[in-house]
Amino acid sequence: MMNQKFTQRDFTLMDHLHSVLKRVFGYDSFRPHQAEIISAVLGKKDVLAIMPTGSGKSLCYQIPAILFNGLTVVVSPLLSLMKDQVEQLASLGVPAQYLNSSLSCREYLSVMDQIRRNEIKLLYVAPETLLKPSVMELLSGSGVECLAIDEAHCISHWGHDFRPEYRKLASARSRFPEAVCIAITATATPRVQADIRESLKFTSARMFISSFDRHNLFINVIPKRDPVTQTIEFLKDRRDQSGIIYCFSRRQVDTLYQILSSRGFAVKPYHAGLPDGERIRNQEMFIRDEAPIIVATIAFGLGINKPNVRFVLHYDLPQSIEHYYQEIGRAGRDGLPAHCLLLYGYGDIQKIRFFIDKKEEEERQSSYTRLKAMVNYAEYPDCRRGPLLSYFGEKRDKQACGMCDNCSGQDAERTDITSAAQKFLSCVKRTGEMYGATHIIDVLRGSQSRKVMQLNHHHLSTYGTGREHTKEQWQGLCRQFIRQKLLRKDFDYGSLQLLPRAYDVFSEKVRVWGTKEPAVKTEPHEEKEHRSCNLALLKLLKEARLQLARKMNAPAYVIFPDKTLIDMAERLPRTKADLANVYGVGAVKLDKYGDLFLLVIREYVKNAV
Repeated sequence: MMNQKFTQRDFTLMDHLHSVLKRVFGYDSFRPHQAEIISAVLGKKDVLAIMPTGSGKSLCYQIPAILFNGLTVVVSPLLSLMKDQVEQLASLGVPAQYLNSSLSCREYLSVMDQIRRNEIKLLYVAPETLLKPSVMELLSGSGVECLAIDEAHCISHWGHDFRPEYRKLASARSRFPEAVCIAITATATPRVQADIRESLKFTSARMFISSFDRHNLFINVIPKRDPVTQTIEFLKDRRDQSGIIYCFSRRQVDTLYQILSSRGFAVKPYHAGLPDGERIRNQEMFIRDEAPIIVATIAFGLGINKPNVRFVLHYDLPQSIEHYYQEIGRAGRDGLPAHCLLLYGYGDIQKIRFFIDKKEEEERQSSYTRLKAMVNYAEYPDCRRGPLLSYFGEKRDKQACGMCDNCSGQDAERTDITSAAQKFLSCVKRTGEMYGATHIIDVLRGSQSRKVMQLNHHHLSTYGTGREHTKEQWQGLCRQFIRQKLLRKDFDYGSLQLLPRAYDVFSEKVRVWGTKEPAVKTEPHEEKEHRSCNLALLKLLKEARLQLARKMNAPAYVIFPDKTLIDMAERLPRTKADLANVYGVGAVKLDKYGDLFLLVIREYVKNAV
């Protein structure tokens, strides 16, 4: 942001915004860009905001909606998101409703009557609903002051989730000439950002771009060897944690769900092929923590605002970095540490290519470009945040982040690996530079696989010369050789080819240094609040929250997120005045739930003495 002079009016406004933030939402301070965006919207300046998941995008239109005299219309692509947002706003005492196909005729008419009587501050609608003549006519006379377009990347032809009905929203703006417009999304490349601005005719709009970096996410990519076993090993210590496992196909979802369920994991499946009732029920069970783990296709997740998702596991390679970033963005929305694991196998590339080949020419080329970027990311040898952030146009320094697999293994002792490099590079050369790492490793380790035997590669001089290293060690060494510009990997076929520097290794003009052991994959540490709070009390607070949520027939996080309960367990508030200072406790929630949680804390302290 540029430096600017602030007037007394600006300071008065900021004081007012902080008051609303604390009184309604229970937060002490704004996150980056929130205050500036809210001020611009209140000043009736159109805004395009690109903010990562978990950065508090919804506050940017919810606080203006509370302060505006008229109605704020929020365009959202999914019914689940609308329901979730309305439930959360209701718990805060903010009048909000949604109009969509899930409502009965009586409920639909009731909401329309509430709009006519000016009883609603925020109205959530799908783009198709907004564009209906009857709805447009009703809203045109209802004093719409703000049009908020959530998931705005759906407007763009270049976006990963383009929806034609979103493109029509530009024409709908003309029906609300007095309304300010805010378009907001978590995933937009510079090209998509430009397309959104052009489509919505944002000629003089303010633009805010927050960092795409999610510091609390531990990003981990490992070779896919035995994905079922790898998944089970990953889940062993996470049985009670909430998480999402993404699979490429419906069949894979069903198969993995049955395996995990048979192993005693509390898991449910989700994909478009399930009956509507079962799919909706499984999603609700996940949201309410009744089934903490869900196995799903990419059909699941958009609009899921569950803050305590502790892990996202990609069983298969995502089709693009946009999809990957959006999917891992569903983890750790509460700001606490979360783990993002991707199982990467070359076979996944072929599956995605098969489906891309069925597309029209223009779309096919665009999809190949995105897939290539995703593959380059999965094979990237340095800090994973580098290519992830640069894809969205954000520059990043070269410091190790400490929260990805590549950075966490950088402290391993480096040794002279020239001999291993000579063996590996020689094997690549003697097999004709036509094969990928898996086959090269099989030859080096003396495998008697059918492929090795049929190709007569067991007669090569390099056959069996690399038995001193495990497959995993050779895979790690191969990645280092690519990183040090000794090899390149062909995108289309996965074959390895020598680069000129490799020949200097053969002649020993160049020594190669690296690590023989696979990098140690460290887990994200628990946040300070979690370590310093009383875990026994935290468990009691979660039990009280769950019982209350069941009585209310609502998700537990609608009452209080985990971060609020952790803060309670650390601060040990004894009075309502104390409780009002806890993160996420606003005036309405203090009045509604304060006595119950204070009782739990007092009883715990009394029994602990």
